Amino acid sequence: MDTERHPPFRHSVAILSRGDASARRDATAQNSRFVRVFEALAAAGIEAQPAIYDEAFADAVRDQLLGVEGVLVWVDPIHQGKTRAALDPLLREVAARGPWVSAHPDIILKMGVKEVLYRTRHLGWGCDTHRYDSAAAFRAEFPRRLRADGPRVLKQNRGNGGQGVWKVETVPEASTMVRVLHAQRGSTFEDMPLEAFIDRCERYFGWGGCIIDQAFQPRLPEGMIRCYMSGSKVAGFGHQLIKALVPPPPEGPDSPEAQPGPRIMHGPDASSFQALRRRMEDEWTPQMMATLEIEEASMPVIWDADFLYGPRDAIGADTYVLCEINASSCFAIPDQAPAAIARAVVGRLRPRS
Repeated sequence: MDTERHPPFRHSVAILSRGDASARRDATAQNSRFVRVFEALAAAGIEAQPAIYDEAFADAVRDQLLGVEGVLVWVDPIHQGKTRAALDPLLREVAARGPWVSAHPDIILKMGVKEVLYRTRHLGWGCDTHRYDSAAAFRAEFPRRLRADGPRVLKQNRGNGGQGVWKVETVPEASTMVRVLHAQRGSTFEDMPLEAFIDRCERYFGWGGCIIDQAFQPRLPEGMIRCYMSGSKVAGFGHQLIKALVPPPPEGPDSPEAQPGPRIMHGPDASSFQALRRRMEDEWTPQMMATLEIEEASMPVIWDADFLYGPRDAIGADTYVLCEINASSCFAIPDQAPAAIARAVVGRLRPRS
């Protein structure tokens, strides 16, 4: 390490991500997809090491994490059929024995699951949102809500990449049928009996514990705004023309026309997003923290809130509807975010000096 460019290391952290045994053996800061984060941490005087995790060598990972002061975690809730069912207890154990963990699994269960949409529905980012706590409640309540209120979006509590997210609408002149579209890439509309679709969703109550039901937002084709946060401050924005839950084009779901547009990244000072930034920093994030009982010191060093455009207000200005918070594995990130992460890590580790 070039000591003329970087100050002497004062703290140590591990950057945890999922991979196999060969990835763990060969992992370096330079070949990591988090290389810019490693560089920002080094510039702040923090020695960071890659920590590749898999259930097959969890004990070795535990030993590694217990040897650092902090752990930054980038692991999706579901990855190639594997969940965090074994990882989260390991991280709780590590945190209980000393190292600081971000995001802590208990914080993810408060803010990084779809249930946050229901618990914070009263905030300015909320919309018509319901929660089903059991398969019986879902079977009893969802059909009449769908028929009365129009298209709905159902979301399993824990998931990523569109897994377990469905647009559901009634089929005209067929009261027992629904038309469903999965949010995973390559999906097409499917007409099926409502009872069969309800049966399909029952498995979501096992891993996630509940299903969240939101009103479909008609302005979805205008894109999604991802607001990247470090703690309670905005670290940047991303705007993307998404295709999830948008009817596939005539060319088909695998055609170039059906693919999402690039996510255009912006820094926190981007002029087109300053109204959203003010709402996030001054109102919605503090209100969310109060509602969920999360202290500033426990907020993830990097997370994002995904917004769709809601109905325009009385003067024609945009409103925003929260559709998801990502706190388990927020990546890719804007160019300005690694420095924000490093500042947050320094602030969290300083009291331990």
